[in-house]
Amino acid sequence: MRFIAKIKFPNEPGNDRIKDPEFGIKMKQILEEVKAEAAYFTTIDGCRGVYLVVNLTDNNQLPLVAEPFFLWLNATVEYFPVMTPQDLNSATAYIDAASRKWGN
Repeated sequence: MRFIAKIKFPNEPGNDRIKDPEFGIKMKQILEEVKAEAAYFTTIDGCRGVYLVVNLTDNNQLPLVAEPFFLWLNATVEYFPVMTPQDLNSATAYIDAASRKWGN
């Protein structure tokens, strides 16, 4: 299942971590470990952050993504399940059934 992970890390310890000459290397290692399909670095609520697109085969993999950021950057992590256009197309039967049952 594909998720967008919203990862926000506070300015402290973020300021110290980003000064580490190994910061880029460590971030690349995490992104490779979690097999991020995409990573978008930005600000979130005035702090450093990143949105990751990850495709997990099982919910027990959620810590695979979150723990490195919790431990290394004192981050907060939120997950949002998402669908590709192909996923949405495959969901048509479920949408139609819900519409017939619950729609006006």
